[in-house]
Amino acid sequence: MDRPKIGVGVMIVRDGKILLGKRKGAHGAGQWSVPGGHMEAGEEFDETCEREVEEETGMHLFLESVAPVYFTNDIFRAEDLHYVTLFFFAEAAGEPKNMEPDRLDGEWEYFDLYHLPEPLFPPLSQLLAKDEIREFFKAHDELPWWIPLAFWVPLGIFLAYLVSKIFST
Repeated sequence: MDRPKIGVGVMIVRDGKILLGKRKGAHGAGQWSVPGGHMEAGEEFDETCEREVEEETGMHLFLESVAPVYFTNDIFRAEDLHYVTLFFFAEAAGEPKNMEPDRLDGEWEYFDLYHLPEPLFPPLSQLLAKDEIREFFKAHDELPWWIPLAFWVPLGIFLAYLVSKIFST
């Protein structure tokens, strides 16, 4: 198993529902997930989120709305893969379209957080199992204009350290 790769998941919520698509053609095929993908060397977090959302859904991400939420440690032993997945909340303009039909089975859909399709992609399943994440969704159907500074600073320091270790040779 190689060093962990960095995956990014972007949670777009409208009217209390989360945008999901069914994966196709890669690990996790047949499982539901948020838009996202690999972080590229030299990218900032918001750039990765913007690129992945546009590539997959055709939607325009409001960069000022991108906010870190949580991360998961994802070991896919059967595929010999290891990821650290960084999840972000963001607002996006437009309606989602399937821009990568070779990677998405069907269309992007919004689902009520308490009535999600199965099976979920394991990183998303891990994230949504956390009560504080579900409570946040329940309280805010759109990204709030504030994210507590006490959350941003430690997470930013940790993520910068993690990225430096993964991309260092």
